[in-house]
Amino acid sequence: MKDLMGLMKQAKDMQKKMEAAQAEVADIVVEGRSGGGLVTVELAGGGNMRALKIDPKLLSEDDVEIVEDLIVAAYQDAKVKLDEAQAKTMKAAMGDIPLPPGLGI
Repeated sequence: MKDLMGLMKQAKDMQKKMEAAQAEVADIVVEGRSGGGLVTVELAGGGNMRALKIDPKLLSEDDVEIVEDLIVAAYQDAKVKLDEAQAKTMKAAMGDIPLPPGLGI
């Protein structure tokens, strides 16, 4: 019975750690850049775009397609950084606990 109580306590502690890690992940903000910094995108925890900055040098009629491509590239750069930061945070929270295959939190 003692082992069961210990296991239950470990599960409750893990739940608290997971909740704290999820809150921390939601607060992560990263910045992606493209075109040598001409376009900058800021993403928050869930992948939501918080800000978009475009250097005024890009804003001419002839460059619309280039600007569109740079926005997409900056978003992708920020998304990769966000995914990496979230994975690092969750891994730190989980420690060395082995997860079942396919359960990549």
